[in-house]
Amino acid sequence: MLAEIKGLNEECGIFGVWGHQDAAQLTYYGLHSLQHRGQEGTGIVVSDGKTLKGVKGEGLVSEIFTANVMQELTGDAAIGHVRYATAGGGGYENVQPLLFHSQSGSLALAHNGNLVNVNSLKHQLEAQGSIFQTSSDTEVLAHLMKRSGYSDSKDRAKNALSMLKGAYAYLIMTETELMVALDPHGLRPLSLGCLGGAYVVASETCAFDVVGAEYIRDIEPGELLIINDDGITSERFAVSTTKAICTMEYIYFSRPDSDIQGINVHTARKNLGKRMAIEAPIEADVVTGVPDSSISAAIGYAEASGIPYEMGLIKNRYVGRTFIQPSQTLREQGVKMKLSPVRGVVEGKRVIMVDDSIVRGTTSRRIVTMLKDAGATEVHVVISSPPIKNPCFYGIDTSTKEELIASGNSVEEIRELIGADSLTFLSVEGMIEAIGKKDGDGTEGYCLGCFTGKYPTEIYPDTLQYYYQK
Repeated sequence: MLAEIKGLNEECGIFGVWGHQDAAQLTYYGLHSLQHRGQEGTGIVVSDGKTLKGVKGEGLVSEIFTANVMQELTGDAAIGHVRYATAGGGGYENVQPLLFHSQSGSLALAHNGNLVNVNSLKHQLEAQGSIFQTSSDTEVLAHLMKRSGYSDSKDRAKNALSMLKGAYAYLIMTETELMVALDPHGLRPLSLGCLGGAYVVASETCAFDVVGAEYIRDIEPGELLIINDDGITSERFAVSTTKAICTMEYIYFSRPDSDIQGINVHTARKNLGKRMAIEAPIEADVVTGVPDSSISAAIGYAEASGIPYEMGLIKNRYVGRTFIQPSQTLREQGVKMKLSPVRGVVEGKRVIMVDDSIVRGTTSRRIVTMLKDAGATEVHVVISSPPIKNPCFYGIDTSTKEELIASGNSVEEIRELIGADSLTFLSVEGMIEAIGKKDGDGTEGYCLGCFTGKYPTEIYPDTLQYYYQK
């Protein structure tokens, strides 16, 4: 999908290494493999056992970490981060990992997700004398740990993490240990691997393949891993709750070569397309997908329907995702820069265009128009997910409710707005069935908040005020 998303929060990627002499280099390659999760800023912090040193900047991994910079990042432990800018959340100071120094030692934090109680926590901490240096919710954890009153870093982390509400995958590094934490619902993906005698942690398993690490297991919801030179230990900071992995990880965000909770992303997307062929049988000549995340679903639809898959849209690889642009004008221009129809494939044909989601509808309308301008006689839009009617509070950069086209329009109204000959969304039940059921029957094991409006955690009033603004 050429995501048309804009909002307060961010989708990010984190990577960490403990116990490898080339920790910074491994982190560089790990972050490069996670670049699809964030293209606005990146950073790496290394530990040599005595001090923490960090480099970060606004830009791509390859732009910030030149050969000269990498030579300065020495140590056998490192954590790294890639991020998207947010409304009010951009700027160098918000690029992670965040690094803090004090007389008692240093602390580095890398975070994927979003805290829904961040405002109340900030008010409480500021009343106690805390002064925040960033507008990122990640910094809250550092202040909570510093004020916890415990002498042991593990206990400080457990106490602080227990106060957080929302989605979070954290890497917490000191001079002598790396701590890894996942929220009690497991909303964000996070996995543990090994490389020789070293441990590796990443948002997606595709990063393990790139650095040659072996997957061990997923981090459990509510779990705190402590990794140091003595090995690895696991503790719990929260009571286990119902798992609720974000369904958009399978639909859009994760790379197709990643496995999320034991399910291959490409396979899941292909199954979503196959399910759509059952729910939305259409007479057409060719099936095409919107690069890149919709290709797997388009292949699945083609296989199940018997209609040939063709490359009807070509992506310019040198243009970033359209929703990271800072203005709507640039986002709209980015659609034309990023995609081109293949006239020889679509001209005179009835085309089924498979996409993973529709947010605002502006990008879908432009793609439909491009296909018809290239000679397509009909364009049938098939969406391999249900309508997104509600904002996400957990770190995916979705719009306010009023900007979501499906929140105030019927499917037929959306079809008219985007100019398609037909429009079909996948059912919630079909989506769950296609991805693969997890904890029991029904929709257990998934967060479906953006589709159904039912969220796995309490949503605080000040958060609702922003997202449901009129």
